[in-house]
Amino acid sequence: MKVRKAVIVAAGLGTRMLPASKVIPKEILPVVDTPAVQLIAAEAVASGIEDIVVVLSPGRTLVLDHFKPAQDLEEHLMRKGKHEALRALRTSSFAARFHAAHQHQPLGLGHAVLQARDKIGDEPFGLFLPDDIVDAPRPCLRQLIEVAEERDAPVVALMRVSPSEVSKYGIVEAKTLGGRLYELTGMVEKPTPDKAPSDLAIIGRYVLTPEIFEFLAEGKTGAGGEIQLTDALLGLAKRRKIYGYQFEGVRYDIGDRAGYVMAQVGFGLKHPEVADRLRAYLEQVLSPRSRMGQ
Repeated sequence: MKVRKAVIVAAGLGTRMLPASKVIPKEILPVVDTPAVQLIAAEAVASGIEDIVVVLSPGRTLVLDHFKPAQDLEEHLMRKGKHEALRALRTSSFAARFHAAHQHQPLGLGHAVLQARDKIGDEPFGLFLPDDIVDAPRPCLRQLIEVAEERDAPVVALMRVSPSEVSKYGIVEAKTLGGRLYELTGMVEKPTPDKAPSDLAIIGRYVLTPEIFEFLAEGKTGAGGEIQLTDALLGLAKRRKIYGYQFEGVRYDIGDRAGYVMAQVGFGLKHPEVADRLRAYLEQVLSPRSRMGQ
């Protein structure tokens, strides 16, 4: 198995981030100074991906437009001698080839993934849900690809969550294989805490084989009356083994207001132009005296 393609699902309406996402897709909202989708694309390229399919809602092309060269702006920055800004601008144009697919109706995550079928063809592929930003020394998708290529099988990214959080995720039933690796034996989409088979949640990184499209194309609806990726994975698991890997790194849910703010802080503390001032500010506002209003 060689993974050369990836899908970024950017067709959601971003309702959790309204009103910010009313006009600007949430995937374009910046983490410090970098749009979230650019962080995702950078992870894909660093993982060895050559072709990226972006699934969009009709008429919302800003996500894909972000990766197109901006010749007029580049020439302006060059004339002004703003070389740092020019360098930052050019990093948004990656060596990967970008392709568009469209989800014309909001029928669920599984339906969105299905729209990339023609572009992916008969190849394994990585899948990104851009609400999930992972800060890791080794790209999260790369971690999964290494398992997928070694095992010749689909792999999903896992993390442990508290009982109060399991109802927000797809939760797996799994057999440990040692270290961070698991063999999945079942999955439940957004269970109540008493029905959760474990505390291992699937987050928005996957390596999938093209058979997944067969199950998605059946059009069976699941939780919320939508075509769920989890249901297709359950079908695929009856045909072949699926693995889970508890990834190394810090995950931020930037589709959630609190998670978005946490990402600003986490990435801000690593940004060379922001870190010192931000750290000093956090120390000030979190000091006992500040909390007492003195």
